[in-house]
Amino acid sequence: MSEPHYRDEQVIRQLPKLRGSYFYVVLTAETVDQFPQQRKTRLICELEGELSFRCGLNHLGDGNFFIILNRQNLKKVGKARGDDLRFAIHIDPDPLGVAVPEVLTVLLDQDPELREQYESLSMGKKRHVIHSIKDIKNIDLQVAKAQELIRTQYRPQKR
Repeated sequence: MSEPHYRDEQVIRQLPKLRGSYFYVVLTAETVDQFPQQRKTRLICELEGELSFRCGLNHLGDGNFFIILNRQNLKKVGKARGDDLRFAIHIDPDPLGVAVPEVLTVLLDQDPELREQYESLSMGKKRHVIHSIKDIKNIDLQVAKAQELIRTQYRPQKR
């Protein structure tokens, strides 16, 4: 992995129940402004030098941002809320920030119109399509779901 873009040690915090009860670490607005795509930058977060995962930034509400830490990842590095956590942030070289399933790649290769619609979607909508189909076991259902999602989210450009 490349040299970290940012490195820090913080106490693991938890959002209030009304905001999702997520465990998190904070990235200041000044730090985020230094990223290539600023708040839209996809990241790889490394915990304790042992575990890495892809992630994005979430608004904290005070101008700063946070990265969600899931319970399983914290358990893997032996940490919990209130513990000090060493973490490093790397810029994800893939701006999409998620692996594209082979089924979607093949589908888009076979259907140029659908590919054009998919390519016009925002990165967030593309990730939504990928996350929505990746765990479907049946290939035909994956294809049908991908087609439905792409076509319902596609908005033609006005001329």
